[in-house]
Amino acid sequence: MDDRQERRIHDSIGIAGLRAHATAVGLLQLSMELVRAGVLDAAAIGRINDAITRELVLQRPRSAPKLEFERSIRHRLDSLFRDGDETRMSDSL
Repeated sequence: MDDRQERRIHDSIGIAGLRAHATAVGLLQLSMELVRAGVLDAAAIGRINDAITRELVLQRPRSAPKLEFERSIRHRLDSLFRDGDETRMSDSL
């Protein structure tokens, strides 16, 4: 990954609400590696995304409508998992 792409991922993780950037980037990289190795499939990535989404929804501001917040977070996480690498992890699924 080049510096620009790493910065974009860093910014996207922050926008998505993930606070532990290094851990989140590590999770994305690990997921990509496991997909490439044939260990994870699309369903597994979906379950990882669901778990993260549920956690972030629990932490949402009270003023944020739950369904709208969840939809926004899920969209952003889908984008991170899809675009986390130039080879587009989702294309490997």
